[in-house]
Amino acid sequence: MTTMSEAGQCPYHHADSDNPRPTTAIGATSVHALPGGVPVADWIDVDAMMVDPYPTYERLRRESPVAWVPRLNKFLVTGYAGCHEVEQDQTVFSANVSGATMNRAIGAQPMLRKDDPDHAADRAPINPVLRPKNIKDAWGAVFARNADTYLDALEDMGPDLADLNRDYAAPLASKNLSDLLGLKDVTVEQVRRWSHDFIAGMGNVLDDPEIWARCDSAIQESDALLAELIPYYRQNPDASMISALANSGLPAANVAANVKLTISGGMNEPQHMVTNMVWALSNHPDQREQVLAEPAGWAAVFDEAVRFVSPIGMYPRETTQATVLEGVPLPAGAGIGVVVGSANRDESQFGSTADAFDINRAKKPHLAFGSGVHLCAGHWAAKTSIGQIAVPKAYERFPGLRTDTRRAEAWSGWVFRGLTSLPVTWN
Repeated sequence: MTTMSEAGQCPYHHADSDNPRPTTAIGATSVHALPGGVPVADWIDVDAMMVDPYPTYERLRRESPVAWVPRLNKFLVTGYAGCHEVEQDQTVFSANVSGATMNRAIGAQPMLRKDDPDHAADRAPINPVLRPKNIKDAWGAVFARNADTYLDALEDMGPDLADLNRDYAAPLASKNLSDLLGLKDVTVEQVRRWSHDFIAGMGNVLDDPEIWARCDSAIQESDALLAELIPYYRQNPDASMISALANSGLPAANVAANVKLTISGGMNEPQHMVTNMVWALSNHPDQREQVLAEPAGWAAVFDEAVRFVSPIGMYPRETTQATVLEGVPLPAGAGIGVVVGSANRDESQFGSTADAFDINRAKKPHLAFGSGVHLCAGHWAAKTSIGQIAVPKAYERFPGLRTDTRRAEAWSGWVFRGLTSLPVTWN
C-alpha cells in the first residue's frame, strides 16, 4: 500500500460508477492540493474483483479501510465502521453525486441521487406501500402465485437441465416487480431488458455510445408507458407503487424517474437473493437440513445470505467538504465508493467467522440494505417475496433442491454481485 503523497498525480472522477471499470481521468487535481499520507491502493485488479472480490476486500480492510484507488478514480471505504459513518451523515457524504451516470442512464435524477429534504419528498409516497403489513396483506398472495407459476416452469425443465437463475429467479423477480409497480401491458422479458439496460448505463463510465443507445431506447419505451399509466392511476388508484406516486402530487417527471430507478434495482437484487440462498444452503447441507426441519429459520437464512453475499456490493457518495474518515483526510468533492459487500464481512463487526455462512450466528446489524435515510425502501418486500415465499416454496416443491455439480455455476460482479447461472437438480 502506497500513500497519496507517494503516488503523484491523482485524478478525481466523480462518475456514479455503479459498475466501475478502468477509467481515464476526467479532470485532474494536482497532488499539491491533496492531503499527504493518504493510502493508495494501486495494486487493485478490477478484473479479478469481477470474479471474486473478497480477497481484495480482506487486504483493503487489513491495510487501509479507506484508500484512494487510482484505477477507479475514487476512494473505497471497505470497513464496517467507515461505511456506517458515511451512511449516517448525508450533509458531508452526499448521495447527489456530480456527473452521476445513474441520472444519464434513466434520463432523470431519482431519489437515490438526492439528499433530504428532496429525497424524503420523493420517497414518502411509496413508504406506506412497502410497509411490512401492507406487503403481506396486499402482495403476499400475488408473490405466492407468481412463485408457483415459475416453479412449474422450473419443473418442466427437469432436474438435468434446470437453471435456477434462468428458469425461476430471474423471471419471478421480474414478474413480482412488474406487479408491485403496477406496470401493465409489458412482458417479463421487457422489464428484464429495461432493468439490464439501465444498470449497464449506470456503470457506463467510459461513455460507450452503444450502451447509451440501449438506455435511450429503454427510457423512451418506459416513459411512453408511464405517460399512459400516470393519468390512468390518478383515475383508478390501487395498491401499486405507480399509483401511490401518481397520486402523491409529485411532478410526473419525478414519478417517472423513481419508477425507472425501481426497475433498475428492483429486479436484480431479489433475483440474486433466490440463487444466493439456494447456493449457500447447498454448500452447507447441515444448515439446509436445519431450516427444512425448522421453517421459522427462513428469516435467518435470508438475513445471513444477504450479509454473506450482498447483491449490492458498492454505491457512490461524494464529500461536500473536507473531512476525515477513519483517520484519512478527504478533500471536498472526493468521489467515494461505499463497499458494503466488504463491510458485511468485516471481522471487527462480525467476528473471526465473518467469512463464513452461518445462519446461527449472533444477530448483528449489517449494511446489505444500506443505512440511515437511504435504507432500502424495498427491503421488506424482498424479505417477504424471497425469504418467506420464493425460496421456502422452492424447497416445499423440491425437498432435494441443490446445486447440480455436474454443470458449472457462474458468478459475476462486485458492485452488483450474483450468480448469472446456477444449475440445480432435486433427485
